[in-house]
Amino acid sequence: MSRTSSPVRPLVAIPARFSATTSALRYAAEVNARALIEAVWRAGGEPVSLHPAPGELPGRLARFDGVLLPGGGDLAPHRYGATDVHAGVYDVDAAQDDFDLALARHALDLGLPLLAICRGLQVVNVALGGTLEQDMGGPGREHRHRVHPVPVRRGTLLERALGAEKAEVSCYHHQRVDRTGAGLTVTARAADGTVEGLELPDAPGWFTAVQWHPEDTAHADPAQQGLFDALVRACAPSR
Repeated sequence: MSRTSSPVRPLVAIPARFSATTSALRYAAEVNARALIEAVWRAGGEPVSLHPAPGELPGRLARFDGVLLPGGGDLAPHRYGATDVHAGVYDVDAAQDDFDLALARHALDLGLPLLAICRGLQVVNVALGGTLEQDMGGPGREHRHRVHPVPVRRGTLLERALGAEKAEVSCYHHQRVDRTGAGLTVTARAADGTVEGLELPDAPGWFTAVQWHPEDTAHADPAQQGLFDALVRACAPSR
């Protein structure tokens, strides 16, 4: 599909994030980051916020051409078998966890193109039986407000989307993958060993995941915008 020749934009489902307050709306809201929405729009997609309600997911997803799992708060540690909760775990929401985990499983099962970002990568990992490190060790070890180079494995969907074997990435996370989920392969690692990319070679559809936030710099970095472009290209054949 050409971004300039077709008036029909592939529909990309993005699960909304619960927000306790929003100044413009006065009350609690469901939101998505504007930079994320704009990156999908620039790629030629139609970003659609999906209400995180339980049930009916296969039918609800049937109208969409792809899925983007965005960043957000932490998954509840019990979701990956942990019995203790680190003091740094924050913004846990049971309904959000239920929805995101189910969405990840259904998207992969259905072969819907799927891009997972930050929490999204962790959700996919946990949905496939993997575990997380609840906290990377506090200031100086976590990846909050950090931009750093990440080498990318050659021959991966991630490399093709970025168009490069190394990328400057913008991170904001204090958790990381511990044990990878079933079938997942690591496509990128930071210098400290943090898993920065995951893929599922046997997935029926296009899927890649990154631990960083490509939307932070996509407006100025063609490599980061390339992730959103690749997602929308993967969506296009179904239109």
